[in-house]
Amino acid sequence: MTLTLDRRALLAALASTTALTTVGGWIKPARAQQVSTEELMKPGPLGDEGEGDPNAPVTMVEYASATCGHCAHFHTETYPGLKEKYIDTGKVYFVFREFPLDVLAAAAFMVARCLPKEGYFDFVSLLFEKQSQWAFTDKPVDALFSMAKQAGMTRADFDSCLSNQEMLDGIRWVQDRASKQFGVDSTPTFFVNGTMVKGARSLAEFEDVFKPILGS
Repeated sequence: MTLTLDRRALLAALASTTALTTVGGWIKPARAQQVSTEELMKPGPLGDEGEGDPNAPVTMVEYASATCGHCAHFHTETYPGLKEKYIDTGKVYFVFREFPLDVLAAAAFMVARCLPKEGYFDFVSLLFEKQSQWAFTDKPVDALFSMAKQAGMTRADFDSCLSNQEMLDGIRWVQDRASKQFGVDSTPTFFVNGTMVKGARSLAEFEDVFKPILGS
């Protein structure tokens, strides 16, 4: 089962010491290895966040959790090279989708969504770069607000964002669909032109996936 919280439950969990507990059990997903690209690229209620040329020959979709260590490793170690070599050159269109594994990750993604759209990827990158400094502290919500404040968010805006049921429902919708329809059951999970690739792979490993599409 994916996120089952409403905004009151989310806020209550964030106020407690259980912010890093899972948000629920799992619905048994289909073990999809190849999915329809047409279905995969249908955006959720909040729209998609992507970088690069939407008409690039390779479309890469990532499902990630803000508190996932393997996701942080990918975004700090692999993504910079991927962006420079493939995304910025028009070869890969990269779409990031939220798949929070706990209530703190859900809150972090809500904050990212509440910021101006042009700041979304910068904030997500910061979440992964500074993960140990906000997600695994005694007061993670205060640490999260500190980061949001640096991005221009007031405390009133922050509290309002975390009370936004529509925002939480939109993130939950994406996660639920990924689990039920596309077989996502862990993070990070990627789809490269519809083919599932699980785990924080290196750039060289992703290049092996790209080669049949882009040629050598």
